[in-house]
Amino acid sequence: MVPTLVGVILLIFFLFKFFGGDPAELLAGMSATPQQIESIRVQLGLDRPVLEQLWIFFKQIVSFEWGKSWATNEAISNLFATRLPASMTIMVPILVLEVLLAIVAGLAVAYVRGSLTDRAIMVITTVALSISFLVYIIVGQYVFAFLLGWAPVQGWSNSLWTNLTVYAPLPVFLAVLVSLAPQTRLYRSFFLDEIGQDYVRTARAKGVGENTILFKHVLRNAMIPILTNVATQLPGVFIGSFLIEVFFSIPGLGREVLLAVNRSDYPVIQAVTVYLAALTMVINLATDILYKFVDPRVTLK
Repeated sequence: MVPTLVGVILLIFFLFKFFGGDPAELLAGMSATPQQIESIRVQLGLDRPVLEQLWIFFKQIVSFEWGKSWATNEAISNLFATRLPASMTIMVPILVLEVLLAIVAGLAVAYVRGSLTDRAIMVITTVALSISFLVYIIVGQYVFAFLLGWAPVQGWSNSLWTNLTVYAPLPVFLAVLVSLAPQTRLYRSFFLDEIGQDYVRTARAKGVGENTILFKHVLRNAMIPILTNVATQLPGVFIGSFLIEVFFSIPGLGREVLLAVNRSDYPVIQAVTVYLAALTMVINLATDILYKFVDPRVTLK
């Protein structure tokens, strides 16, 4: 993890240093004089040697002190503290619901494998996969917010309970609805792979019931690929969904990153990228350790 993280940090630093354009020129604007641009470069520390800038970059990562946003002059630490809760309020329910519902749906479809119901569900999920998430958002807002008036299209408050009960249900419902199709197909394949194993045939030969086989043996052995899939989604919980936060005006970290990209706000982009990379590595390590608890046959060496 350590050399990988160092490599990521170096890659991010040099990409922004040599390929992202001159931040001083971006901040100064088209009508700035060379003297104004040079003054901004001095303020940002861009006139210092590259190795000194890299050392400052490392110190910012370790100390969690990235200074202020170039575009809004807001402290980046405050940006994380104020935007992350909104993203978590939306993304945690989405992750929990989609995993639980996909496991149940995948098991149910695997139980009726080969039947007309199985084929019909696979056709429906394939069609659902072919539709853009943006279409779900537009249609969902029109039907549930405009026509039925069940939920507001936009809005956010300082109350967690109000956000969960008033503003979050519609975006959470649409996101889960979209993710359920691919997750159901994926988990169904996990369960079918286990059902074809020798231990399942042995259990059937011993007279073990199908429900016991599915819920006691197949589900447990399929948890390793399920855990792997969940681990790949966890970093997204912290960054949020760009489309959801933009179209529902949720003041989360995902929308802030999108605004930072549009404004060439390099400190914000660098901070989010570095911490997201570190978070991904930690989640992968935790997932590897969890394999041992899910399946005792896995050994840690």
